[in-house]
Amino acid sequence: MMTDPIADLLTQIRNALLIERPFVDLPSSKLKVSIADALQREGFIWDFEVLEHEPYKILRVNLKYGPNGERVVQHISRVSKPGRRIYQSVDQFKPVLQGMGIKVLSTSRGVLSDREAKKQNVGGEVLCEVW
Repeated sequence: MMTDPIADLLTQIRNALLIERPFVDLPSSKLKVSIADALQREGFIWDFEVLEHEPYKILRVNLKYGPNGERVVQHISRVSKPGRRIYQSVDQFKPVLQGMGIKVLSTSRGVLSDREAKKQNVGGEVLCEVW
């Protein structure tokens, strides 16, 4: 039984990047799609799509690599865990890797990156960090 689907999503992306796969398939959920959308808006993945498959839908995340094959995502990790939730308000946001990375947050306005959350002046639960 999977107790943390977000950590599973991040681990599968991390493992696919290590072996330089062009995409990764995993079971879909609304939260996973929202996280993939935030990563796409910030330029860390090419795109994603939800495939109809029996008995459940599949989320396909197309990973992004540089012109010489280098990984765009160097680090992706879970921040808020089921046993310990981490919340931040707008005034607590600090740049990740001096602005080169992002935090993905679950806010009252949906799943946003820290840059988008700062523009909309909302805080929330910090799901993960990416750089």
